[in-house]
Amino acid sequence: MKKYNIHGVEYNATTYEEITNVLITHAKKRESVGLTALAVHGLIESYNNDKLKAKVNKINYIVPDGQPIKWALNHFYKLGLKDRVYGPTTTLHLLEAANKEGLSVYFYGSTKDTLAAFINNVNNKFPNIKIAGFHIDRFRDATPEEDLEDIEKINTSKAHIVLVGRGCPRQEIWVSDHIGKINAVLLAVGAAFDFHAGKLKQAPTWMQNNGLEWFFRLTQEPKRLWRRYLFTNSKFVFLTIKKTLTN
Repeated sequence: MKKYNIHGVEYNATTYEEITNVLITHAKKRESVGLTALAVHGLIESYNNDKLKAKVNKINYIVPDGQPIKWALNHFYKLGLKDRVYGPTTTLHLLEAANKEGLSVYFYGSTKDTLAAFINNVNNKFPNIKIAGFHIDRFRDATPEEDLEDIEKINTSKAHIVLVGRGCPRQEIWVSDHIGKINAVLLAVGAAFDFHAGKLKQAPTWMQNNGLEWFFRLTQEPKRLWRRYLFTNSKFVFLTIKKTLTN
Protein backbone atom coordinates (compact mmCIF):
# COMPACT_ATOMS: atom_id res chain seq x y z
CA MET A 1 0.00 0.00 0.00
CA LYS A 2 1.77 3.11 -1.26
CA LYS A 3 2.38 6.16 0.92
CA TYR A 4 2.17 9.83 -0.06
CA ASN A 5 3.66 12.76 1.83
CA ILE A 6 1.38 15.59 2.93
CA HIS A 7 3.29 18.25 4.88
CA GLY A 8 5.68 15.69 6.32
CA VAL A 9 3.25 12.90 7.18
CA GLU A 10 3.23 9.71 5.10
CA TYR A 11 -0.40 8.87 4.29
CA ASN A 12 -1.68 5.64 2.76
CA ALA A 13 -3.96 6.00 -0.24
CA THR A 14 -6.59 3.36 0.52
CA THR A 15 -10.28 2.57 0.91
CA TYR A 16 -12.42 1.29 3.76
CA GLU A 17 -12.60 -2.15 2.15
CA GLU A 18 -8.88 -2.43 1.49
CA ILE A 19 -7.68 -1.24 4.90
CA THR A 20 -10.26 -3.41 6.69
CA ASN A 21 -9.08 -6.51 4.84
CA VAL A 22 -5.44 -5.68 5.56
CA LEU A 23 -6.08 -5.12 9.27
CA ILE A 24 -8.14 -8.29 9.66
CA THR A 25 -5.34 -10.29 8.03
CA HIS A 26 -2.88 -8.84 10.55
CA ALA A 27 -5.31 -9.32 13.43
CA LYS A 28 -5.95 -13.00 12.75
CA LYS A 29 -2.20 -13.58 13.08
CA ARG A 30 -1.97 -11.22 16.09
CA GLU A 31 0.68 -9.21 14.28
CA SER A 32 1.80 -6.04 16.03
CA VAL A 33 0.93 -3.23 13.62
CA GLY A 34 -0.59 0.20 14.12
CA LEU A 35 -3.04 2.47 12.36
CA THR A 36 -4.05 6.07 12.89
CA ALA A 37 -6.87 7.91 11.17
CA LEU A 38 -5.19 11.31 11.08
CA ALA A 39 -7.13 14.48 10.35
CA VAL A 40 -5.85 18.04 9.91
CA HIS A 41 -5.33 18.55 13.65
CA GLY A 42 -2.99 15.57 13.96
CA LEU A 43 -1.19 16.47 10.76
CA ILE A 44 -0.43 20.02 11.89
CA GLU A 45 0.56 18.86 15.38
CA SER A 46 3.05 16.54 13.67
CA TYR A 47 4.27 19.29 11.34
CA ASN A 48 4.97 21.53 14.34
CA ASN A 49 6.81 18.86 16.36
CA ASP A 50 9.55 16.76 14.76
CA LYS A 51 9.55 14.20 17.58
CA LEU A 52 5.82 13.68 17.22
CA LYS A 53 6.14 13.49 13.43
CA ALA A 54 8.72 10.71 13.79
CA LYS A 55 6.42 8.77 16.09
CA VAL A 56 3.42 9.23 13.80
CA ASN A 57 5.36 8.14 10.72
CA LYS A 58 6.47 5.01 12.58
CA ILE A 59 2.82 3.86 12.56
CA ASN A 60 2.31 1.31 9.79
CA TYR A 61 -0.87 2.73 8.33
CA ILE A 62 -1.83 6.42 8.33
CA VAL A 63 -5.19 6.98 6.67
CA PRO A 64 -6.77 10.30 5.58
CA ASP A 65 -9.40 10.85 8.25
CA GLY A 66 -10.54 14.29 7.04
CA GLN A 67 -11.90 15.44 3.69
CA PRO A 68 -9.20 18.17 3.45
CA ILE A 69 -6.51 15.47 3.66
CA LYS A 70 -8.24 13.49 0.92
CA TRP A 71 -8.52 16.62 -1.23
CA ALA A 72 -4.81 17.36 -0.71
CA LEU A 73 -3.85 13.81 -1.71
CA ASN A 74 -5.96 14.06 -4.84
CA HIS A 75 -4.68 17.56 -5.63
CA PHE A 76 -0.97 16.84 -5.29
CA TYR A 77 -0.85 13.22 -6.45
CA LYS A 78 -3.89 12.89 -8.76
CA LEU A 79 -5.06 9.77 -6.90
CA GLY A 80 -8.77 10.10 -7.57
CA LEU A 81 -9.73 8.97 -4.07
CA LYS A 82 -13.52 8.99 -3.80
CA ASP A 83 -13.73 9.11 -0.03
CA ARG A 84 -11.67 9.73 3.06
CA VAL A 85 -11.02 6.90 5.51
CA TYR A 86 -12.75 8.30 8.58
CA GLY A 87 -11.75 6.86 11.96
CA PRO A 88 -15.25 6.20 13.37
CA THR A 89 -16.40 4.61 10.11
CA THR A 90 -13.21 2.55 9.84
CA THR A 91 -13.92 1.34 13.37
CA LEU A 92 -17.38 0.12 12.36
CA HIS A 93 -16.04 -1.64 9.25
CA LEU A 94 -13.40 -3.36 11.35
CA LEU A 95 -15.85 -4.37 14.06
CA GLU A 96 -18.19 -5.80 11.44
CA ALA A 97 -15.35 -7.85 9.93
CA ALA A 98 -14.14 -8.92 13.37
CA ASN A 99 -17.67 -10.04 14.18
CA LYS A 100 -17.71 -12.32 11.12
CA GLU A 101 -14.36 -13.80 12.12
CA GLY A 102 -15.18 -14.11 15.83
CA LEU A 103 -12.15 -12.05 16.84
CA SER A 104 -11.50 -10.44 20.22
CA VAL A 105 -11.25 -6.70 20.86
CA TYR A 106 -9.65 -4.74 23.70
CA PHE A 107 -10.61 -1.13 24.50
CA TYR A 108 -7.96 1.27 25.77
CA GLY A 109 -8.70 4.84 26.85
CA SER A 110 -11.59 7.23 27.51
CA THR A 111 -13.74 7.35 30.63
CA LYS A 112 -15.54 4.60 32.54
CA ASP A 113 -18.99 5.74 31.36
CA THR A 114 -17.97 6.09 27.72
CA LEU A 115 -16.25 2.71 27.67
CA ALA A 116 -19.25 1.01 29.28
CA ALA A 117 -21.64 2.51 26.72
CA PHE A 118 -19.34 1.70 23.79
CA ILE A 119 -18.83 -1.91 24.90
CA ASN A 120 -22.57 -2.32 25.45
CA ASN A 121 -23.25 -1.12 21.90
CA VAL A 122 -20.60 -3.47 20.51
CA ASN A 123 -22.17 -6.39 22.38
CA ASN A 124 -25.58 -5.55 20.93
CA LYS A 125 -24.50 -4.93 17.32
CA PHE A 126 -21.64 -7.41 17.03
CA PRO A 127 -22.51 -10.39 19.25
CA ASN A 128 -19.75 -12.66 17.89
CA ILE A 129 -16.98 -10.29 18.98
CA LYS A 130 -15.24 -11.35 22.16
CA ILE A 131 -14.53 -8.49 24.56
CA ALA A 132 -10.96 -9.24 25.62
CA GLY A 133 -10.87 -6.44 28.19
CA PHE A 134 -10.70 -2.71 28.67
CA HIS A 135 -8.57 -0.08 30.33
CA ILE A 136 -9.90 3.30 31.49
CA ASP A 137 -7.60 6.18 30.59
CA ARG A 138 -5.41 7.53 33.39
CA PHE A 139 -5.36 10.89 31.56
CA ARG A 140 -1.63 11.02 32.19
CA ASP A 141 1.41 9.10 31.02
CA ALA A 142 1.80 5.69 32.60
CA THR A 143 4.82 5.05 34.73
CA PRO A 144 7.26 2.47 33.28
CA GLU A 145 5.89 -0.08 35.75
CA GLU A 146 2.28 0.70 34.85
CA ASP A 147 3.09 0.48 31.15
CA LEU A 148 4.61 -2.97 31.56
CA GLU A 149 1.51 -4.04 33.46
CA ASP A 150 -0.72 -2.71 30.68
CA ILE A 151 1.27 -4.54 28.00
CA GLU A 152 1.15 -7.79 29.97
CA LYS A 153 -2.57 -7.41 30.61
CA ILE A 154 -3.38 -6.85 26.92
CA ASN A 155 -1.12 -9.63 25.66
CA THR A 156 -2.50 -12.05 28.24
CA SER A 157 -6.03 -11.23 27.06
CA LYS A 158 -5.14 -12.61 23.59
CA ALA A 159 -6.87 -9.65 21.95
CA HIS A 160 -6.66 -9.53 18.17
CA ILE A 161 -7.49 -5.81 17.99
CA VAL A 162 -6.90 -2.94 20.42
CA LEU A 163 -9.01 0.19 19.90
CA VAL A 164 -7.26 3.22 21.40
CA GLY A 165 -9.23 6.36 22.20
CA ARG A 166 -7.01 8.81 24.06
CA GLY A 167 -7.35 11.95 21.97
CA CYS A 168 -4.87 13.22 19.41
CA PRO A 169 -1.87 13.12 19.64
CA ARG A 170 -1.73 11.06 22.86
CA GLN A 171 -3.27 8.05 21.14
CA GLU A 172 -0.83 8.23 18.21
CA ILE A 173 2.12 8.36 20.61
CA TRP A 174 0.74 5.37 22.52
CA VAL A 175 0.18 3.31 19.39
CA SER A 176 3.61 4.19 17.99
CA ASP A 177 5.33 3.31 21.27
CA HIS A 178 3.59 -0.08 21.55
CA ILE A 179 4.15 -1.46 18.07
CA GLY A 180 6.31 -4.53 18.60
CA LYS A 181 5.31 -4.77 22.27
CA ILE A 182 1.63 -5.67 22.02
CA ASN A 183 0.69 -8.66 19.89
CA ALA A 184 -2.36 -7.17 18.21
CA VAL A 185 -3.52 -4.60 15.71
CA LEU A 186 -3.49 -1.17 17.42
CA LEU A 187 -5.87 1.50 16.15
CA ALA A 188 -5.86 5.16 17.18
CA VAL A 189 -9.52 5.95 16.54
CA GLY A 190 -10.06 9.14 18.55
CA ALA A 191 -13.64 10.35 18.67
CA ALA A 192 -14.97 6.93 17.63
CA PHE A 193 -15.31 6.05 21.32
CA ASP A 194 -17.54 9.05 22.03
CA PHE A 195 -19.53 8.72 18.81
CA HIS A 196 -20.22 5.00 19.11
CA ALA A 197 -20.95 5.31 22.82
CA GLY A 198 -23.61 7.89 21.98
CA LYS A 199 -21.82 10.61 23.92
CA LEU A 200 -21.27 12.91 20.93
CA LYS A 201 -23.35 13.58 17.83
CA GLN A 202 -21.77 13.09 14.43
CA ALA A 203 -22.04 15.76 11.78
CA PRO A 204 -24.71 15.28 9.09
CA THR A 205 -23.43 13.42 6.06
CA TRP A 206 -23.57 16.48 3.81
CA MET A 207 -21.31 18.39 6.21
CA GLN A 208 -18.86 15.48 6.40
CA ASN A 209 -18.75 15.18 2.62
CA ASN A 210 -18.05 18.88 2.19
CA GLY A 211 -15.29 19.15 4.76
CA LEU A 212 -17.45 20.94 7.32
CA GLU A 213 -17.36 18.38 10.10
CA TRP A 214 -14.94 20.62 11.99
CA PHE A 215 -17.61 23.35 12.08
CA PHE A 216 -20.24 20.96 13.42
CA ARG A 217 -17.88 19.69 16.12
CA LEU A 218 -16.98 23.28 16.99
CA THR A 219 -20.66 24.02 17.66
CA GLN A 220 -20.80 20.95 19.93
CA GLU A 221 -17.64 21.72 21.94
CA PRO A 222 -16.71 25.39 21.33
CA LYS A 223 -14.63 25.93 24.49
CA ARG A 224 -12.46 22.89 23.85
CA LEU A 225 -12.08 23.11 20.08
CA TRP A 226 -12.06 26.77 19.01
CA ARG A 227 -8.34 27.21 19.43
CA ARG A 228 -7.55 23.91 17.68
CA TYR A 229 -9.55 24.78 14.59
CA LEU A 230 -8.50 28.42 14.44
CA PHE A 231 -4.79 27.62 14.35
CA THR A 232 -4.57 24.15 12.81
CA ASN A 233 -7.06 24.68 9.99
CA SER A 234 -5.53 28.04 9.08
CA LYS A 235 -2.02 26.61 9.02
CA PHE A 236 -3.11 23.64 6.89
CA VAL A 237 -4.66 26.00 4.32
CA PHE A 238 -1.52 28.16 4.32
CA LEU A 239 0.83 25.18 3.88
CA THR A 240 -1.32 23.70 1.14
CA ILE A 241 -1.46 26.96 -0.82
CA LYS A 242 2.29 27.43 -0.36
CA LYS A 243 3.01 23.89 -1.59
CA THR A 244 0.72 24.42 -4.59
CA LEU A 245 2.50 27.63 -5.56
CA THR A 246 5.99 26.18 -5.18
CA ASN A 247 5.37 22.87 -6.98
